[in-house]
Amino acid sequence: MTQAPPPSAEAPQPDRLSLPLALKISRPGLWFQTLWLYLLPLTRGADWGDPWLWLGLLYATWPLNALVYGWNDAVDVALDARNPRKDSWLFGARASEAQLRRFLVIVFAAQLPFVIAFAMARGPAILRTFAAIVAVNASYNRRVGGLRGRPPFDLLNALGYLLVVVLSLQVNQRPPLSALGWLYLGLFVTQAQLIGEVMDVVCDRQGGRVTTATLLGVGRTKLLIFALVLALGLLCGLGFGDWVLGGLLLAGAGWLLLDLLVYAARRETYTRTEHTIAGVGMNLLGAGSMLWQFWSPTLH
Repeated sequence: MTQAPPPSAEAPQPDRLSLPLALKISRPGLWFQTLWLYLLPLTRGADWGDPWLWLGLLYATWPLNALVYGWNDAVDVALDARNPRKDSWLFGARASEAQLRRFLVIVFAAQLPFVIAFAMARGPAILRTFAAIVAVNASYNRRVGGLRGRPPFDLLNALGYLLVVVLSLQVNQRPPLSALGWLYLGLFVTQAQLIGEVMDVVCDRQGGRVTTATLLGVGRTKLLIFALVLALGLLCGLGFGDWVLGGLLLAGAGWLLLDLLVYAARRETYTRTEHTIAGVGMNLLGAGSMLWQFWSPTLH
C-alpha cells in the first residue's frame, strides 16, 4: 500500500486571502463613485502640491471601498454565491466567509493610519467624519435589522456616500458646496443605489432579501431611476446652467425610458455581458463628467 504524497505547494487554498482577491473585493469597477465625490470639491481650485490631497485621494480608492464593500460582502456571502455579477473586477469577488473575516481585520487596520494622519494634520473634527463613515456602514450591514433589508432606509443610507465629499472638504480645506450642489449629489447617489438593486433584484428576491427594488418591482424601480436621472439633467441645466452635463443626463434618461418600455417588458434581469457593458459605460461616463467639471466647474 503506497502512501499518498504530501499536498503540493501549488494546491488550491480556498480560504487563502490573496492580493488579487483583496483588490477584487473592493470592487475596482465602482471606485469611480468615491473618486468622483472626493474630486468634486477640487474642481474649482486646489493645491495639487499638497501631499494631504493625494493621501485623501489614495484613501478614496482601496481603503474606503474595501471597507464599504468588504463589510457588505461579509454579511451577504450566501447571496453573493449565486450572484452572476460576482467574481469580476467590476462588481467584486465571490469570497468565502473565512476569507472575508481575514479581509475585514486587514481593512479595519488599514483605516487607522489615515485616521491618525488626517486628525493630526487637519484637527480632531475630522474624527467625527470617520466615525460617521463607520456608523453608516454598520447600520447598513447589521446581520439582524440592517438597513440593507429595510426599504426605504436602504436609499437613505446611501446618502452616507456624501461623507466622502465632507472628508474632501476637510482634508483639502475647501469652501462648502451650495444647497443645490448637495441636492444634486443626493439624487446622484440615490439613483446609483437603485441601479445596483435592479441589477441584483432576481438574486435578492431568491435569497429572501427585501430592497426597494424587490418591493417596488423592476418596472416601478426603473421608472423611479428614470425620474431621478431626468431630475438630475434638469437640475444641471436649469439650476447650474450646465446644459452639456445636463444634456448628457437627459439623453441617459431617454435611454432609460427606452429600456423600461422595450427591454424590461421582456425580462427582469440582464446577462453578465450586459452587466459588464453597463459597468464599463458607467466608468466612462463618470470619468468624462469629472473631466468636464475640471474644464468647466458648475456643480458647486
